[in-house]
Amino acid sequence: MFSVLSYGRLVARAVLGGLSQTDPRAGGGGSGGDYGLVTAGCGFGKDFRKGLLKKGACYGDDACFVARHRSADVLGVADGVGGWRDYGVDPSQFSGTLMRTCERLVKEGRFVPSNPIGILTTSYCELLQNKVPLLGSSTACIVVLDRTSHRLHTANLGDSGFLVVRGGEVVHRSDEQQHYFNTPFQLSIAPPEAEGVVLSDSPDAADSTSFDVQLGDIILTATDGLFDNMPDYMILQELKKLKNSNYESIQQTARSIAEQAHELAYDPNYMSPFAQFACDNGLNVRGGKPDDITVLLSIVAEYTD
Repeated sequence: MFSVLSYGRLVARAVLGGLSQTDPRAGGGGSGGDYGLVTAGCGFGKDFRKGLLKKGACYGDDACFVARHRSADVLGVADGVGGWRDYGVDPSQFSGTLMRTCERLVKEGRFVPSNPIGILTTSYCELLQNKVPLLGSSTACIVVLDRTSHRLHTANLGDSGFLVVRGGEVVHRSDEQQHYFNTPFQLSIAPPEAEGVVLSDSPDAADSTSFDVQLGDIILTATDGLFDNMPDYMILQELKKLKNSNYESIQQTARSIAEQAHELAYDPNYMSPFAQFACDNGLNVRGGKPDDITVLLSIVAEYTD
């Protein structure tokens, strides 16, 4: 299993679970200082090798990163399209390289916090210009917390995504992007003879949002292996177990969510969100959806040097 911890000292001033969720800029209940994210992660490859982490923060064909710059905390997830394996291409190479490139750009300061699509665009362009040919496709979700403005900026392409939970309720969530059933928007690099045949979306097609966050807000960013197997109410039940903002508690909750999704994925009698979506599209499907699962769980906290 994979875990990451944001750098620096982060202290949550809000009480998780709903006793106090006051915006410090609205008066009372905290300071107007910089915010940061305390983040932990967990994941599983669908080949049952529990917690096996490939080089570059990958679970199966999924990939992720968490990075910090003086102006913002940034994290992302990507899901490599498994169909490339039929053509002798390792799908994790594309998603992993995309996330590693995003991480490097953030650490080098080559980004604008309010423009997460720009991170995707620059990273994708670098992949296109790579001297070593790289083939594949991937969804992607980038989340940026501007430390000073206390605003969250997001870009989501495809069916990975995020939830923002406050006071036990989902207050923001990403919109899933599908061309048609089980065919999400995706960044792609195809061989010349397949260009125009392989689905390939522009980074500019990503759904982008910006909104204020509060101390104590919970941000869950994940690939579709989570959302296809766990509805919101199950995720919220697990998040209720998160009673404080220390890293160990966040890590334990992230692991619990990922483990439950992994278990449900292989339950043949479970009516998963994916199975329900399939039925809505005229397919007779039941059970979970075996898939790679990546979960990044973050809490908005006050940042001090």
